[in-house]
Amino acid sequence: MALAQPVATVAAAADLKFALEEVAAQFEKDSGHKLKLVFGSSGNFYSQLLQGAPFHLFMSADEGFVFKLAEAGKTEGRGKLYAYGRIGIKVPTGSLLKADGQLKDLSAALKDGRLKRFAIANPEHAPYGMRAEEALRRVGLWEQISSKLVYGENVSQTAQFALSGSTQGGIIAYSLALAPQIKAQGDFALIPEELHQPLAQRMVLMKNAPAAAKAFYEHLSTPAAQAVMVRYGFAMPKP
Repeated sequence: MALAQPVATVAAAADLKFALEEVAAQFEKDSGHKLKLVFGSSGNFYSQLLQGAPFHLFMSADEGFVFKLAEAGKTEGRGKLYAYGRIGIKVPTGSLLKADGQLKDLSAALKDGRLKRFAIANPEHAPYGMRAEEALRRVGLWEQISSKLVYGENVSQTAQFALSGSTQGGIIAYSLALAPQIKAQGDFALIPEELHQPLAQRMVLMKNAPAAAKAFYEHLSTPAAQAVMVRYGFAMPKP
């Protein structure tokens, strides 16, 4: 009787939800390996991994967390860049806000009272929240908007908040905005990259990762996997 292959657990940034589920399903079908995907904020995963959480592969939305884990001796090397992400403004159908990537309408809405609540990911531990804060600071809106912000635990929860009707919109990941179930609910506009630091997304194998995790790590650099990522709005690192 053949022994069951160990399941590889993947701690993945929340912006990867739809893209990675698609990549993983094809990988499992082709390879016979089994994966368990867990989505959340990169900063929370970093803290958990530092304490020895039983994940085998960490896919962070901010490479800084990977470098810190590597310096703490928790990883197999320093991993590799797998994508660059983007942020943008999502407004639900019927919102009084416009999807304006330059954030000029957001500024006007703060002045004329249209804006009551606005969602971003928590900048304390979610890279997409950090970049949202940087963009809002860059256009001079952070001080005025702070009291109206609703914080998502991660960027996936932020997308839910932005579409829930309890806010007028929010800043979310491009990769989530392109998912059909989110795309159908309102309008989206990319925020210019020069308004924030790059979202350099890096993955790394943890010490003692099983064969399935190593195989998936390699698979993520294949043209087939990268084609799915590009379809969800990610830019691929230059070889």
